[in-house]
Amino acid sequence: MIRALTRCSTRHPWKVIALWVVLGVALAGLAPMLIARVTQHQTGDFLPSGYDSAAALRIAEDRFGVDPDATSVTVLVARSDGRALTDADQRLIEGKAAELAERRVVMPVEDDLPRFLVPDRSQTPRIAPAMTAPDRSFELLSVQLAGNPTDKGVQGVYRTLRDTTRAQFAEAGLRTGFTGPLAGTVDSTDDTRTAATVGSALVVGLIVLLNVLVFRSVLAAVLPLLAVAMIGGVAGGAVAGAAMLTGRKLDAGTPGLINVVLLGIGIDYLLFLLFRFREHLRARPEQPAREAAAEVSARVGTAITSAALTIVAAFATLGLATFGQFRSLGPAIAVAVLVMLLGSLTLLPALLAAAGRKMFWPSRALREEPRDGRAARLGALVTRRPAAMLVASLALLATLAAGLIGLRMDYGQGGSGTRTAAVATADEISRALPAGVSDPTSVYLTATDGSTLTAAGFDGLARALGQVDGVGKVGATVLNQDHRAARIDLYPTADPQSQRARDLVSGPIRAAVAEHAPAGTTGHVGGTAAIFADVSAAVDHDLTIVFPVAAVLIGLILLLLLRSLLAPVVLMLSVGLGFAATLGAATLLFQHALDGPGVSFTLPLVLFLFVVALGTDYNILIADRIREEMRRPGPARTAVARAVRHTTPAIATAGLVLAGSFATLATTPGSEQVAFAMALGIMLSALVLSLVLVPSLAALLGRAIWWPTRRPARQG
Repeated sequence: MIRALTRCSTRHPWKVIALWVVLGVALAGLAPMLIARVTQHQTGDFLPSGYDSAAALRIAEDRFGVDPDATSVTVLVARSDGRALTDADQRLIEGKAAELAERRVVMPVEDDLPRFLVPDRSQTPRIAPAMTAPDRSFELLSVQLAGNPTDKGVQGVYRTLRDTTRAQFAEAGLRTGFTGPLAGTVDSTDDTRTAATVGSALVVGLIVLLNVLVFRSVLAAVLPLLAVAMIGGVAGGAVAGAAMLTGRKLDAGTPGLINVVLLGIGIDYLLFLLFRFREHLRARPEQPAREAAAEVSARVGTAITSAALTIVAAFATLGLATFGQFRSLGPAIAVAVLVMLLGSLTLLPALLAAAGRKMFWPSRALREEPRDGRAARLGALVTRRPAAMLVASLALLATLAAGLIGLRMDYGQGGSGTRTAAVATADEISRALPAGVSDPTSVYLTATDGSTLTAAGFDGLARALGQVDGVGKVGATVLNQDHRAARIDLYPTADPQSQRARDLVSGPIRAAVAEHAPAGTTGHVGGTAAIFADVSAAVDHDLTIVFPVAAVLIGLILLLLLRSLLAPVVLMLSVGLGFAATLGAATLLFQHALDGPGVSFTLPLVLFLFVVALGTDYNILIADRIREEMRRPGPARTAVARAVRHTTPAIATAGLVLAGSFATLATTPGSEQVAFAMALGIMLSALVLSLVLVPSLAALLGRAIWWPTRRPARQG
């Protein structure tokens, strides 16, 4: 099938290119609108129904009319002169809040986007007084907007509302501050906008510069970006379409992660083809370019297919996860990678066939035999002193892996630690009120026998909750319309995203609810701290399932590709060491050196899947080439040296490009750990595992590495 696809694409290159261009332009334009319809931002929505906080969320929606798509903003209003608010000030604040609640906020539209592609997020916000500080230094207003905080349209609505609110209160001599998930997201986005633009430009520049330096060609420098962008547009539309058809919801961060992954692996696969195509044209200058493109694409296509299926298999295991954020991430990336694989077997070969030898213009490299350079010297060193190189690489990996000692998981929502305006406002609120006042923990109770509830019936429970160490304040009991459900809001003294708050909710608060809930009622605890306490349990469960299943699937793919029992073991052990070293390095930096609360709870799983799956790509390329070279007569170590010489430029260049792509995630608020770990993991996989560790082991084991299959060739 691979040969059939590549042969058809190289015979009809212009038709294939035209088809991809049409699909790319059409789906790239529709993708933003489709993605906006299948994303959700509430972490609690990703929890299985059996978890306590998920049950609380359902009661909030069904009994109290909480909009699951709503996002809250807390507005602080205080006097500009710093004095305490007077009764007149409070009447003025509440009057202006009522005026703002009657105004429809129109979403600003970017001029460069067609109106029909942009969902209209214009809306009338819900605004109501929430609480006044005990010292009357400020009053809080609660604002609710409908929509995902990461949606650009919702962010635009918020900016308009924020600016209008600020100006209206400033006219009355009052200052305002804004905090909450949406306010924090917008502040971080605005603060990092320049860095994100510069980071993207640097990655594009890095790709072009590397390709120019390696191939000394205009087309080889530009075509990879254009081709991957075209395939990426189709992949984005395919992911959104698949999510809509299956009814799955995507996490808001998934589309950005997919774009980075596709850019990295797409460039990788095209580089693998370009290097092999150039090598083939040098060896057979008389062969027609289209015929050469067909042969090279069919040969490299096998390795690319195995590499892509490794990623697909790894992420397919996320379908076994109980945490919905993981379960939706897996199929999304799997679909995107399959589209990239299809493009690598059709569009990329078509580009090689259409461009032919002009792909490397104006370089004269095709007419010159390459001289022995750093790649040849590396191959000679690895095969001359394999034991020493093996020990050195293992020592490096073990040193980094030692950072795993004392590893802690951080179940907060992350962040760069930058002091944004939203953070400053939250700090000001916490100096006068409990830290959880803008994000309370809510206890929901329902009648199990269908009886009518009264607020007085929960006085005992409220007193018991108030006596829990760490609960700063207990709100009044609120009943729903039919008086068959009740809500008690708690305001913990700890930050709702802290470990202390999670321990408080999962321990004393839930214990108090279980012990003191009135007879005939059942209680559930919800809120940010409760959700992340349950997320912690779900993730711990998922790690014990996904890790071994993904490892087995990747091992089976390697077994089928390499037709050996020993070689897959060598490759799997190497990527396992790479994973441990990368996670250890991230722990050393973010937990120990920077004194953070720990590493992000999603990092081990995402890192395992990406580093193991993508790192296996490079291992597959070097192992496939070692096997090919060992089929030729001669000593096994000579074959390994040739394999390292020929594959080092492709692997090193591809690793730098992929690491640079992941590094751009550092400009996304809350993604600093992922950016660092992914970039480091890819560099270790490319430069240490694939070019030193695996070749050293192959040199030491010789052709026995392919046991128990027949040796590729006899030793000469």
